[in-house]
Amino acid sequence: MKKSYVLLHVAVILLGFSGVFGKLISLNEGLLTWYRVLFSAIILFFSVKLLKINTRISIKEKVDIAKIGMFITLSWVLFYASIKYSNISIGVVCYCMASFFTAVLEPIINKKKFKLSELLLSVFTLLGISLIFSFDASYRLGIILGIISPLFASLYTIYNEKLAVRYDSKLINYYQMLGGTIGLGAIMPVYLYFFPVENIIPDTKDTFYLLVLALFCTVGVYVAFTEILKKLSPFTINLSLNLEPIYAIIMAFWFFDEGKQVNLSFYVGLSFVILSVVLQTFISLRNK
Repeated sequence: MKKSYVLLHVAVILLGFSGVFGKLISLNEGLLTWYRVLFSAIILFFSVKLLKINTRISIKEKVDIAKIGMFITLSWVLFYASIKYSNISIGVVCYCMASFFTAVLEPIINKKKFKLSELLLSVFTLLGISLIFSFDASYRLGIILGIISPLFASLYTIYNEKLAVRYDSKLINYYQMLGGTIGLGAIMPVYLYFFPVENIIPDTKDTFYLLVLALFCTVGVYVAFTEILKKLSPFTINLSLNLEPIYAIIMAFWFFDEGKQVNLSFYVGLSFVILSVVLQTFISLRNK
């Protein structure tokens, strides 16, 4: 159990770099996400082959796994849109709504009782987001997109929990990244029609950033999450993801000097998010 918690927080730190790459890469959110899932699918394809992982599952199973990949793909599109319409700090803090969506959706989907503790802890996150939402009207669109993003992320985690006990984690993530590549690729012409760009091919610098993003912040992180789901609940994982803003905000302040773009209400809101993480960690460790 302790190893799972350590692995979880290492994955969260790596995930914290996702927002930084979203700012560094010049592509729009749709293309950025498409290249991210494409490169991840290629890396996972070779990983599955080199490790000789059994891929003998039915076409229906492959499709069912791939469909879930669209949840995280859509979540990333909205996440990067949030960053580009506001900043890294706003985007990653709004992602904390994943714990709230999980607390509400998991009992409905899995037909379980609602947990009062999870709902109460999610209230702290909601309070934090509401304070952040009020601090700058120019960031409203970025905040709204950032709040919708974790809805898809929570669905991804909930449905992935069932897959984690049946299939190898690398196999799951391979078909999910492949599903995201095909699904997003299918709608990309329409997306680019409404949001046209000058270049659809990344330059050398963007390609390097995309490869690092795919290898460490995608393949490494989400294979780890799939393994962790065998030991920890989706709610615990999503709430622990609330630590991501702390790491990402430190990076944003360091690399992009975003400390000048936020005010007191942002910091107060962030404190509520941190409080929810501390309380959930305490409750989880006590129960175990």
